[in-house]
Amino acid sequence: MLIVEDDRETRDWIDGGLLEEGYATHAVGDGREGVALAVQGGFDGIVVDRKLPGLDGISFIRAVRSADVQSGIIMLTALCETHQRIEGLDAGADDYLGKPFAMAELVARLRALSRRPALSRESSSLEWGPLALDPTRHSATCMGEPLDLTPTEFRLFEILMRHAGKVVTRSMLLEQVWRFHFNPRTGVVETHMSRLRGKVRVNGGESLIETVRGYGYRLQARPRPA
Repeated sequence: MLIVEDDRETRDWIDGGLLEEGYATHAVGDGREGVALAVQGGFDGIVVDRKLPGLDGISFIRAVRSADVQSGIIMLTALCETHQRIEGLDAGADDYLGKPFAMAELVARLRALSRRPALSRESSSLEWGPLALDPTRHSATCMGEPLDLTPTEFRLFEILMRHAGKVVTRSMLLEQVWRFHFNPRTGVVETHMSRLRGKVRVNGGESLIETVRGYGYRLQARPRPA
């Protein structure tokens, strides 16, 4: 486990607690140092504070996700408003734990992350009409042309591809992409899906992602030939 926490007392407490649970740990107090370690790989999980010197927690997560680091990430913070949690999850965090917290809860959340199959770790390539997605290479194309997708857009696109032709509900997307198990009364799904729809087009025409009013979204049931 990689621990990125600038407060020494908190960092040592987390480090000691995880060691007692049998985890091998590496703890640092600077965001940039943490990124350098994370991109080297080898970590099953990352615990990162939101407020860090060198590089804040949100920027840290964006940096490691853009480097295709697939480790599960838990963000720690005293900022627990809904929009703040959405920002952290949208950046690429898998879970969010507010301070103060119990070590037992952190360990339980790390165990849950280790049991959760990451969508992008599934190796099979996907094709649907003119669309293709390769999770292992983190690449997506439309008619052979690469799609320039953000990490969140890629996860949304992958879920749609794995349910091609079927409706994917808003609640499914909230749970699988942002890990919300309730309705946070936010337009985060609609905002990101709107951007994704604008990118998944054939020859600049109508989007291949349909909005099914009152239900969710789906890739066109009758995809155009590539």
